[in-house]
Amino acid sequence: MDSIRIRGGRPLNGTIAIGGAKNAALPLMAVSLLTEDPIEFTNMPTLADLATMGSLLGELGVELTRTVDDTSNEPVVRLQARKITATEAPYDLVRKMRASVVVMGPLLARAGKARVSMPGGCAIGTRPVDLHLKALEALGAEIELKEGYIQATAPNGLSGGHILFPKVSVGATENALMAATLAHGDTVIANAAREPEITDLANCLTEMGAKITGIGTDTLRITGVDQLSGTRHRVLPDRIETGTYAAAAAITGGELTLTNTRAELIESVIDLLERAGVEVTETKDGLKVNRANCELRGVDSMTEPYPGFPTDMQAQIMAMMTVATGAAMITETIFENRFMHVPELCRMGADINVHGASAIVRGVKKLSGAPVMATDLRASVSLVLAGLAAEGETQVNRVYHLDRGYERLEEKLAACGADIARVAGV
Repeated sequence: MDSIRIRGGRPLNGTIAIGGAKNAALPLMAVSLLTEDPIEFTNMPTLADLATMGSLLGELGVELTRTVDDTSNEPVVRLQARKITATEAPYDLVRKMRASVVVMGPLLARAGKARVSMPGGCAIGTRPVDLHLKALEALGAEIELKEGYIQATAPNGLSGGHILFPKVSVGATENALMAATLAHGDTVIANAAREPEITDLANCLTEMGAKITGIGTDTLRITGVDQLSGTRHRVLPDRIETGTYAAAAAITGGELTLTNTRAELIESVIDLLERAGVEVTETKDGLKVNRANCELRGVDSMTEPYPGFPTDMQAQIMAMMTVATGAAMITETIFENRFMHVPELCRMGADINVHGASAIVRGVKKLSGAPVMATDLRASVSLVLAGLAAEGETQVNRVYHLDRGYERLEEKLAACGADIARVAGV
């Protein structure tokens, strides 16, 4: 099993190009199930989670090919489901990544049935799929849980309905939105997630001929159509990757220029960075993050649904706060088990105390390198960030978590001065 070895203490300086958003790309790939026409994507990242989704879609009849655009020379991922050949998402694939459950809505909408394994993924909380199921039931689906699988049917097709989510759910919003595009009649999705990835999905569906209003708000209105067509769509930049590298510049006291991204995607993160004493400047195609000549200050944060501070940045900011002056309170309101990186950071000398849903981080003068173990995707990168700032050598184990969401992370950091390398497992 591979690990990552880091010798810390070097400020990062340079330019990092941000890739396409993993959390947008996964539901966008599932869109291919809604039409027999080809869907083409540019700015699609190359990640383990997307390979898993590609394998799952292949089981369902989707052909995936990779080409290069003749004009821009940019890679293009082409997906086409001329015919749905299967409607079961098997356990062996879904257990690797819980986002696989987003195939359920498209399968129901086009094929009238779906059998999807109960999902797996990162162990950061229960994250039940009941909101997905209730939303699809509101559209006329009949659902049964049997032998670890969700069995959903809509033999006469889905019908428009009113969906009111009791709490914001990105995945459930995605499933309901895709299903509603081919349902008979009108659908209203209230208390819908507003994340940029939802907007990107809605924009892609609109390009395919879907009728959607309220994009970017918490109320989506969809009028079902008989069929959708193909399109070419550019995946939006990864806001979590953007925030992660911004935190890397901050924790190492360096300066990074992040390109192929947009500051508007991480406004809450930028606000926190600036309160912590980090200089963030918007550029023509991204942003510049600089902490070369200023002290890092401890600041409080609380995770919230978008446009609030993202839960997927909580671990990275915690790592940053471990070397800030003063103290910071970090409160996690989205997932109940997302402090599993705390013991590993403490192994490196961090001073963190967890009280229920909050963690008090008291900054220390320096972290010390140590062998640590990643427990989930964002926790793994927080340990990398800590290693970049620590004295001595850090070895991050179980980095297969990291490969699910970060493309060429070691290469990008090494190009900016980090002493970092991947060590092949035996």
